[in-house]
Amino acid sequence: MDELKKYQQSKGPKGNLLTGNLSEFQKDPLSFMAKLAKDYGDIAPFRLGPFQKIFLVSNPELIKEILVTKQQKFSKSLDLQVVKDIVGEGLLTSEKDFHLSQRRLIQPAFKHTHIMSYAQSMIDVTSKYIDGWEHGKDYWISKDMMNITLGIISKTMFNMEFEKGAKVIGEPLDTYMKLAIKRMRAILKWPLWIPTKSNRTYKRTIRELDDVLYKIIEKRRNSLDTHQDLLGILMAARNEENGLGMSDRQLRDELMTIFLAGHETTGNALIWTLFLLSQNPRAEQKLHEELDQVVGARQIRPDDFNLLLYTQNIIRESLRLFPPAYVIGRQVDEDLELGGTSLKKGDMIMISQYVMQRDARFFENPDSFIPERFEGDLLKKIPTYAYFPFGGGPRVCIGNHFAHMEAVLVLACICQRYRFSLADHHHEIKPQPLITLRPRRGIQMHVENRK
Repeated sequence: MDELKKYQQSKGPKGNLLTGNLSEFQKDPLSFMAKLAKDYGDIAPFRLGPFQKIFLVSNPELIKEILVTKQQKFSKSLDLQVVKDIVGEGLLTSEKDFHLSQRRLIQPAFKHTHIMSYAQSMIDVTSKYIDGWEHGKDYWISKDMMNITLGIISKTMFNMEFEKGAKVIGEPLDTYMKLAIKRMRAILKWPLWIPTKSNRTYKRTIRELDDVLYKIIEKRRNSLDTHQDLLGILMAARNEENGLGMSDRQLRDELMTIFLAGHETTGNALIWTLFLLSQNPRAEQKLHEELDQVVGARQIRPDDFNLLLYTQNIIRESLRLFPPAYVIGRQVDEDLELGGTSLKKGDMIMISQYVMQRDARFFENPDSFIPERFEGDLLKKIPTYAYFPFGGGPRVCIGNHFAHMEAVLVLACICQRYRFSLADHHHEIKPQPLITLRPRRGIQMHVENRK
């Protein structure tokens, strides 16, 4: 592997005097960032608008400085202020000491013993959902995977069945996601108090979600029963210093953060995985062989997870090529130097998992789907931040182990019974970088029974 280059210059594309590189970025953010890294190196500046200077950082050692060693000198990207409208001061958006104290409160909900207890719900929800599939029919897998992960997060978080969770949380959340990305990418963001049609829908959606969550929290507060779902564990959590639990507002913010992250990201990971398998019959065959050997005709069990090693590598490779969280933004809080480049307070940093995880310096045939590349301790041989689908440092995704297990078990349940191919006359599959990395216009697949 070639030694990493160190770029001392800070040159980037010129762009328009007023809008900078906004039009190229909005047209195709992924291609823009990939070309930027290729043409201008590990620290590549560009502009979005007349004044905002942004640096795309594409060097694992420098990414480690941003996310770990110098993380106190950065704060969350201003773009996340839009998401803050819905997740408030949850883990995704909170900062510094408050973020640390909240993470300590929430961490027990994601320890190994709890995750294993959720595994059976992951299997049950998936099995029940796919029972309705018929051999030889076409299904919008992009919708089905979102429904399955919605059902799992509804069950593990609130002990709520899929149908109810989809109606009261899934629908308004989907509306919010579409509106939020428009606000995030707009140069001029109309204040929410201006009654535009979009603003009214946006605010109504948040009110609907608030109403649902606060009613659930109130019902739990008044209940004498003990609950072992995520909400029950969060409500029982106590601060080590003062013994206090979370307020209703904080519970609402953390629940919304977990719901948003746990449903949307894993759903997208599964969509991309099924698509990649449909395009790579050799990998699909190896997956089926492993499932037949480990599981056979019986139902998937939670302890199968540790035996499904190739299935795990399929998920890892899918996350490498199409990471649902495809970019991380940070704001520079104080003047500093990074890799020989001077950064000023107020500058913005972008780090892209999508770009780094397709970097030929670390991955042979980087655009090819090769699950076998993760055999032989690949992750110990490459720099830590060459592959980081769940982020890193103190802000690494708190539910990363939950999400990985969920993706593996759901994939195993589905592919034990079915095989997939793209529906006839399907549109071209292209990634759509919204808040997460979705397939543009969805994916429809032809489903056939395996046995």
